[in-house]
Amino acid sequence: MSFPRLKVGLYAFLVAAVFVLASYRLFRRADSTVPSKDQVLNGLMLQVLSSQHYQPEKIDDAFSKRVFDLYLKNLDYRKQFLLASDVEELRRYQTQIDDQLKRGSREFLDLSTKLLAQRTKEMDGLYHEILAKPFDFTTSETFETDFEKAAFPADKAAQKEMWRKLLKYETLSRVSEMVEAQEKAKEAKPTAATAAPSAANAEAPTAAEPVRTLPQMEAEARKRVLKYYDNQFADFNETDADDRLSAYAMAIANTYDPHTEYFPPKAKEDFDYEMTGRFEGIGATLREKEGLIYVDEIMPGSASARQGDLKKGDALLRVAQGAAEPVSIEGWRTAKAVTLIRGKKGSEVRLTVKKPDGSTKVIPIIRDVVEVSEKYAQSSVINDNGQKIGYLRLPGFYADFSDNGGRSSSDDVKKEIAKLNAEGVKGMILDLRFNGGGSLGDAVSMAGLFMESGPMVQVRDSRGRTQVLTDNDPRVQYSGPLVVLVNKYSASASEILAAAVQDYKRGVVLGSTSTYGKGTVQRIFDLDEALPAELNSVKPIGSLKLTTQKFYRVNGGSTQFKGVVSDIVVPDLYSYLDQGEKEMDYPLKWDEIQPARYRPWNSPPPLEKLRTNSKARIASNPSFKVMDEMVKSMRKRKDETVVSLKLSAYRAEQQQAKAISDRYEAAQKTATGLDFALLPVDLRALGGDTIKINRASRVNKSLKKDITIGEAVAVIQDELKQ
Repeated sequence: MSFPRLKVGLYAFLVAAVFVLASYRLFRRADSTVPSKDQVLNGLMLQVLSSQHYQPEKIDDAFSKRVFDLYLKNLDYRKQFLLASDVEELRRYQTQIDDQLKRGSREFLDLSTKLLAQRTKEMDGLYHEILAKPFDFTTSETFETDFEKAAFPADKAAQKEMWRKLLKYETLSRVSEMVEAQEKAKEAKPTAATAAPSAANAEAPTAAEPVRTLPQMEAEARKRVLKYYDNQFADFNETDADDRLSAYAMAIANTYDPHTEYFPPKAKEDFDYEMTGRFEGIGATLREKEGLIYVDEIMPGSASARQGDLKKGDALLRVAQGAAEPVSIEGWRTAKAVTLIRGKKGSEVRLTVKKPDGSTKVIPIIRDVVEVSEKYAQSSVINDNGQKIGYLRLPGFYADFSDNGGRSSSDDVKKEIAKLNAEGVKGMILDLRFNGGGSLGDAVSMAGLFMESGPMVQVRDSRGRTQVLTDNDPRVQYSGPLVVLVNKYSASASEILAAAVQDYKRGVVLGSTSTYGKGTVQRIFDLDEALPAELNSVKPIGSLKLTTQKFYRVNGGSTQFKGVVSDIVVPDLYSYLDQGEKEMDYPLKWDEIQPARYRPWNSPPPLEKLRTNSKARIASNPSFKVMDEMVKSMRKRKDETVVSLKLSAYRAEQQQAKAISDRYEAAQKTATGLDFALLPVDLRALGGDTIKINRASRVNKSLKKDITIGEAVAVIQDELKQ
């Protein structure tokens, strides 16, 4: 869903003011001094969360334990710094955080800050000592890469050994990348005949890159790891009290649900920037989690989308400007990392990413500006056995929230449907894969384009008040066979639309086992606007994004947590991932309410027959077979988090994963291509401009070998035969 800013109106302001003044009186000392920033921030946050959150938490010992666990996890996610004894010392406060917040004290925060600073200082010398000596990559030893499975070191000797293995692993991964790059360069080296200068070009050939030995690569890799940790420890030293307070406030907010977040003033500016639609550089939005920066979304029409290798869920490890030396960004904040990732249009950035299965890949991307047109609904025709099937792609549910005459996704989809109807399509595919949501109103209106008027979704607030959102237009814009494509990253408004189609038995939902499972609405609350003049000295304190409502299907079930289960499940490369709302910390659970009164579609698709036919096709499809093999391999690699620190064994694992990936790509190339065509009306609108036509055709070109769309076409053909 979109996150419209909650303007503090008269009522809201008075409520907030009462909260703050209550906190002010609570924290005000006998000498009448103004309360500290952390007292005001924590006091106001708890008051707002307790009164405005959809499911307020009781501020008790159970709440205290959740804050403790989440803050500790974020404080030292790799378990690099704190000893087991430090954690036990902190655990004394495990059930006291609620009491400290109520009285405005900060013993737990202060002790954790002190211990981390002390251990960080000790480790500053240790990593220099370890990296001063070469690593032996011929010995058989292993390293646990899943830090959640690891334990905090029992003592300093165990901590030193953990650091030795960690630094060896990070050096090993870089050596492996260097070996692979050198092997690729050797394979690509031109033969003597092709390398010889021609009469037309008498320039001498460029000198070949010098071949490096393993010891040389190992020394270079250690140097790069050292530089990374020098930068990371410099960042640690710059962490101030406001940073620690912000991290503590975020942990408190996140214990309510994953989408309730605290934004310090600078982070709020970054959030606003992301919501403006000004996407430059590589065209990907990022998020931080447990010390790594992950790709959260690939913008349609962006440089990343066109390049194709960068995917949602990839972790960014290193960034290089073209052929320059990569800079490690592990442990960086997003705001700092984007300064390296963004750049001028036409320049190259090389990203070293860690795929969810543990493999690493270097992805070169030429920076560009997102083509605005590719963020909107687009349609085309698939010609299949003499019949036309409409394909409608919707990257997001966009709307003009400020009423300035901007575009609406439901209006655009309505126009695209009209164009497809004019072409005489016999079936329609609505692609909601990777669609993270947006405008709720547009989701409701869009569902109404495919069925008669009626309730489309129910919205419930914290007081249990339920509002049924209805499409009141009895006209049906398209009444033929309909397949809605979804995957694990179809969320929020996408789930509302897919659920309505499913509940009304209007069409077939096809894709991943289930969608993401985000069935909540968030609002932005500007905390500074609620502060009275007496507390101006503590401003700015930031904003709070909190969950205020929950979605329910017309059948009464929530889209939260479980998502929408596909009618026909099609394997995809994301099916091995533990992704979705249920994998987040402290998600709101699934529940159900009274169903709305609605009348299902009068001619529902024959689901059982369609499902049986689809299962048989998928089982015999070579591309799906290789994909299934690849998914199983990825899941195995993802679950086997203990890796070898022996170079030969490590590279063998990497090469095995690459071999399966290469087989899948080869199978994709041999798959029968879909016959996509731009609509004649769109071609006429482009006026014969070849550049614009090529740009408009770019999306279709990338979809020609999409086996999921191919299966959707087959499902529609099955339904047409009924």
